[in-house]
Amino acid sequence: MIMRQIITHFTDNDLYTFSCQYYIMQQYPRAEVEYTFFDRNLTCYPKGFGEILQEQINYMANVTITDQEVEFMTEQLVWLPLWYFSFLRGYRFNPKEVNISQDEEGHLSILIRGKWFSTIMWEMPILSCISELIHTLNGDADRYDLEVEHAKAVAKAEKIFNAGLVFGDMGTRRRFSYDHQKMVLKAMKHTYESKQWPGIFTGTSNVWLAMELGLKPLGTLSHQIISFEENVSGVFECNYNVMKKFSDVYDGNNGTYLYDCFGDDVFFKNLSKRMAMMYTGLRVDSGIEEEQIEKIIEKYKQLGIDPATKQVVFSNGLNVDRCIAIHEYCHGRVKDSYGVGTYLTCDVDNSKPSNIVVKLTKCRITEIREWHDCIKLSCDKGKTLGNKEKCAYILSQIG
Repeated sequence: MIMRQIITHFTDNDLYTFSCQYYIMQQYPRAEVEYTFFDRNLTCYPKGFGEILQEQINYMANVTITDQEVEFMTEQLVWLPLWYFSFLRGYRFNPKEVNISQDEEGHLSILIRGKWFSTIMWEMPILSCISELIHTLNGDADRYDLEVEHAKAVAKAEKIFNAGLVFGDMGTRRRFSYDHQKMVLKAMKHTYESKQWPGIFTGTSNVWLAMELGLKPLGTLSHQIISFEENVSGVFECNYNVMKKFSDVYDGNNGTYLYDCFGDDVFFKNLSKRMAMMYTGLRVDSGIEEEQIEKIIEKYKQLGIDPATKQVVFSNGLNVDRCIAIHEYCHGRVKDSYGVGTYLTCDVDNSKPSNIVVKLTKCRITEIREWHDCIKLSCDKGKTLGNKEKCAYILSQIG
């Protein structure tokens, strides 16, 4: 079965891909990595799904950045130097970096291997293609009712902004489809601009859709940066070193730190006043949000920093009601904001969202060094990924 090309725009990707890519080029330009696909639902995909996905991967070889995209990024992302966009003009997706297979039961295996600065570009296209393909092949797209879904998007937007939430979209990777994500964002923007609301619409992590719809692109860094650094400087110092290196690369800009790659205790014990002051705030992507808020507030107070001056972004599989509950709990003690993904871009009637990720699982600093396992522990058991023996060992070290 030959499907239409799903990803047709170079920047139909999350902003953190580009900010992490530039960081890698500055800090680890010779690094090589492996990424692995994980399906937390252990989905049995239809027969031949791997071949159909391979078609989409092969299409990516002809996706290049346009002058319009470069102009938008240079205007919006002033913390990226102009020479980086010359690099992006020359970048080409290499399908040979991606290996796809499917077993007799239908389980999907995907391994991405190559130079880190190159392979980092694959995460979002692969995930969004898998998500859109499965909804198409399952017949979900045939049952899609645009009028119903648009009404749902508007109702969500009204509820979000009326509740005073500072809110943005982070739903590219597990979206129902590109068209659905675009429709939801257009509905949110139109609703937001229709009147004065207590809440604020911050934008979207998708760079292309931000450009298309006149929104602000959102994103800083991902877990892979810290997961890699653990193999360089150890679990007890990796957060501090990433904070320092990332702030050096971006001169203090682009400063929302994702802290839970090895749980929260290791991070909070290692957070210095200098780094706490340098970063705008923190992103909560696992754990119980109320518990995390108390730990964040307590740490800032210990460091002599007013928590109310710091941003805390919540992004752990949230829906609107949960965002409102967290907002009420924060009660102005921090500058709380929210990034919502699947509930925004794949909450479609008669359709089950995917629960899929692509994570860094191996790395080496240069092509002549030995390979090491990369893991992610998080504050949620369900988000622990990577070599089980190493996960157990690191857990024994950090308690």
